[in-house]
Amino acid sequence: MPLIRSVAVFCGASTGHAAHFTVAARALGQGIADAGIRLIYGGGGVGLMGEVADAAVRAGGTVIGVIPDFLTQREVAYDDISELIVTPDMHTRKRHMFELSDAFVSFAGGLGTLDETFEILTWRQLGLHDKPVLICDVGGAAGPLLATIEGAIEMGFARPEVRNLYEVRTGVPAALEWLGAQSVPADAPALRGA
Repeated sequence: MPLIRSVAVFCGASTGHAAHFTVAARALGQGIADAGIRLIYGGGGVGLMGEVADAAVRAGGTVIGVIPDFLTQREVAYDDISELIVTPDMHTRKRHMFELSDAFVSFAGGLGTLDETFEILTWRQLGLHDKPVLICDVGGAAGPLLATIEGAIEMGFARPEVRNLYEVRTGVPAALEWLGAQSVPADAPALRGA
């Protein structure tokens, strides 16, 4: 597996009903920055995505936001980050996030988070990439996503091998441990022959 220098985090534009989601989002952002991994995210300054980005910024991390133009007002584009890329549409946003990232973390969120997670899993299933996908389960938020996958397997719409497309870690410390074991600082020189 290639070493992780940049990770895209898919998460909600709202914070959910429980405070532990916000606490976990902040821990994830800080942990990514502390590990020297560049954070790629949806570019908004609201919800869990804003919390992840803000924590990474406060920890001195490199943060790149990618947001479609029509969402710059709705999701209050976060200007205080390393770089904000404004795209013409959602598809271009997802493509940019994919190209900038070595791995993906699916965190708590709504339909947009589910959409991004399933699309990146589908691309991996189709052989369009082999970048690792990590599902970080905080407070059971990943349960419905995982149940959908298991339901598709049970009904014969997906093969059991799709479970190999992703890994699941419960809680932010376990997710950060997984990322840290495979990462190098974003500013580290490339390995010869890499």
